[in-house]
Amino acid sequence: MATVGEEEYLERIYWLEEAELPITGANIARAMQVSPPTVHEMVGRLVGDGFIVRNEDKSLAFTGDGRERAAKIVHRHRLVERFLTDVLGVPWDDVHEEAERLEHAMSPTLEERMRAAIGDAQTCPHGHPFVEGVRERGAPLADVEEGATVVVLRLENEAEDLLHYLMDAGIHPGLEGVLASSTPDEVTIEAGEGTVTVTRSVAETVAVRADPAPPHRTALPEQLVLAKERYGR
Repeated sequence: MATVGEEEYLERIYWLEEAELPITGANIARAMQVSPPTVHEMVGRLVGDGFIVRNEDKSLAFTGDGRERAAKIVHRHRLVERFLTDVLGVPWDDVHEEAERLEHAMSPTLEERMRAAIGDAQTCPHGHPFVEGVRERGAPLADVEEGATVVVLRLENEAEDLLHYLMDAGIHPGLEGVLASSTPDEVTIEAGEGTVTVTRSVAETVAVRADPAPPHRTALPEQLVLAKERYGR
């Protein structure tokens, strides 16, 4: 059995892998907002418990057991978020940290009842799928060319400050529109009868389906690593 501390690390490692970011001690330290020595100690525990392995290039990777455990934690987290929004009416920009507190204490019975309560929902309120392997890759909104049609797929970074900013700006999963302008400072979407504008750094964290699709970016933005850091816009 993993401890609560180990589960938190497995969750962050899963998110890094899902976002196609390097699983390194430095990225984990930034995502967790802890010191490199603290990460080194926990990585040693995770290796010893058989959840992850160290590669020759010093990067990290899941074992089969580690991936299964991490996927269950992430599933519970997203399930709790959806339950809080759809059943209890909590705004979607307030559920991430609440879910982090609840996800480690859920019994299988409570998890099953939450799943029944949310019906046929397939993603968390921020657009992340419950089921591993069904995630549409998308592209950062910041990469989309002017005139392209876009559909918001996910809010990749769930830092609380950033979610509040996106809520206030009017960005949410499912938003459809046309990329009206893209400058070095801001990105604007025309959606319905209004416009939605966010800073370019925030647009790096919004995954969209775009037509035409932008070129594939081999290195994704560092903003995605900042899972718990107070987000500097």
